[in-house]
Amino acid sequence: MDGREFRRVLGHYPTGVTVVTAACESGPEGMTIGSFTSVSLDPPLVSFCPGHDSDSWIRMRDVGSFCVNVLGDDQADVSTRFASKLDDRFEGMSVRVEATGAPVIEGCLAWIDCRVEAVHAAGDHDIVVGRVVALGTADDPSDSAAAADGPLVFFKGRYGRVTDL
Repeated sequence: MDGREFRRVLGHYPTGVTVVTAACESGPEGMTIGSFTSVSLDPPLVSFCPGHDSDSWIRMRDVGSFCVNVLGDDQADVSTRFASKLDDRFEGMSVRVEATGAPVIEGCLAWIDCRVEAVHAAGDHDIVVGRVVALGTADDPSDSAAAADGPLVFFKGRYGRVTDL
């Protein structure tokens, strides 16, 4: 199977854009992830799929916890920053911590704080399953930082927004 064709065809499926963060010994770490999904309500489980060779995932893998930051449609620059090879992707960003100590990026639509439940090898990626320990949304009365109208979406290699909500 041709990898370019595989990527092109699967690019026709829109994905939400998240930044998964962790509190590593060397400092905060984060990476852009489009493969985030809910898994189970009881117990509350979610998953994401980082590449085996991702430098960020290599540093985050043994931490045991992470936070999924769901990006709003005004945060394409945040996604680009965390998909880059910048040394300090958190420089100048406003973050806070919740239950696991992983950074919660201010202004996100939602955040989901998790403890790692399992990691499964799958081809050139891992499937990381996390048990949700805390979560919140930007429309919570206590979180007034978000200004986005909807989620940031990735479709056919470009960022976009959902307009029919």
